Amino acid sequence: MVIETCNLTKRYGDFTAVSQVNLTVKKGEIFGFLGVNGAGKTTTIRMLLGLITSTLGACYLNGQKVARRNLAIWNQVGYLVEKPHAYPQLTVKENLEIFCYYRGIKRQNILNEVMEKLKLRTYASCKAANLSTGNKQRLGLAKAIIHQPAILILDEPTNGLDPLGIMEMRDLLKDLAENQGVTILMSSHKLDEIARIATKIAIIHQGRLIKEITKEQLAVELKKVLVVQVNDQQIGSKVLAQAGYQVQKNGVQLLITDQEALNYPDKIACLLVEKGCPPTLLKVQKENLEDYFLRIVTKGGESSV
Repeated sequence: MVIETCNLTKRYGDFTAVSQVNLTVKKGEIFGFLGVNGAGKTTTIRMLLGLITSTLGACYLNGQKVARRNLAIWNQVGYLVEKPHAYPQLTVKENLEIFCYYRGIKRQNILNEVMEKLKLRTYASCKAANLSTGNKQRLGLAKAIIHQPAILILDEPTNGLDPLGIMEMRDLLKDLAENQGVTILMSSHKLDEIARIATKIAIIHQGRLIKEITKEQLAVELKKVLVVQVNDQQIGSKVLAQAGYQVQKNGVQLLITDQEALNYPDKIACLLVEKGCPPTLLKVQKENLEDYFLRIVTKGGESSV
């Protein structure tokens, strides 16, 4: 495993911020670390980066234990944690030049390449203090990837970005993972954003890891319902109930969750037409990601489909 935590725990006095978190991330994987604000995402990431020490457990990057004495592992790690730091009175280009100096990067044109990738060329001569929130975030990510790390650990990387910026960030991270084999762990409190990019998702709540799921499993676990609308709801409901379907009323709509109806909605249409109550609306509706997240958090990780 490229990134791994074993029973990772962090306590502050009587308060447990993170409790026995076990994560495993494979090479080239984009791992989405999801949770509401205060769930323990940033604390976990700070332990992964050696910024704070764990109370119990351990973190490993490329099989090496994260420890103060083990400095060599950071040569292959890029990171972005909370608000990205920059020298406010220096320009974007000067900030990146200093970072290259600290990292010992001597390759020509690397600055221009990274600024081009992050759409920062226009702001190269702009002082960091005068950047928008989104461009400060871009500068932080530029510093995270400029040394071409094998591992990226990103805390809420799309903060402050507009929809176009989020899409560009998503495309960049996908390219790094799929074409360059970079392993990425990124946190967010937005499941819809994570679901668009992550190959695996872990949900943390109140310091505990309550769910780990692949992108494919997520698609299966989203609840589905067949939405039916007819001119005479009472007759339509009676016809469906007599045919053995469980029907719920939701305003002017009838909701069916029977798996057979979900798999073969055309049978429902034929049945209603035969009984003289043709549907005016018939569609399979999938649970939205926000509702799924709230359902999982409320049930402590359990799901029922």
